[in-house]
Amino acid sequence: MSAIPLTVRGAERLQEELQRLKTVERPAVINAIAEARAQGDLSENAEYDAARERQGFIEGRIAELEGTLSNAHLIDPTALEAEGRAVFGATVEIEDLDSGDRVTYQIVGDVEADIKSNLISVSSPVARALIGKSEGDVVEVMAPAGVREYEVLGVRYI
Repeated sequence: MSAIPLTVRGAERLQEELQRLKTVERPAVINAIAEARAQGDLSENAEYDAARERQGFIEGRIAELEGTLSNAHLIDPTALEAEGRAVFGATVEIEDLDSGDRVTYQIVGDVEADIKSNLISVSSPVARALIGKSEGDVVEVMAPAGVREYEVLGVRYI
């Protein structure tokens, strides 16, 4: 497997999720399976089937997280020296030139992207347009509704 870029904060969040799955979720589902087995006939036991399905999801997610973390290439945005350019891990404030809306995004890896938290994937159209740009630059992004123009208002490494 190739290296998976992650910010330090993103790796910490994944590690916390892995810890919770191993120490809380896994034991809880094992108990649920044991309780469902104690009820007898498993062929018509919906609780047993649901617990087994949940166990499969948990074990799959644990394997996925362990694989991601073992192949992670950690990048600490606070240690970057990119001379004011937008790079992986940077936090970029942009303004939509049509609407005047301002938004701040952090450019992160695919695994940790979460638009609700303003974490955009480095492979997203907006991030690809921002990479290498500095404060004052104007970028064009192809959106489903057409080309959008954004001005870079600031780049921080936090």
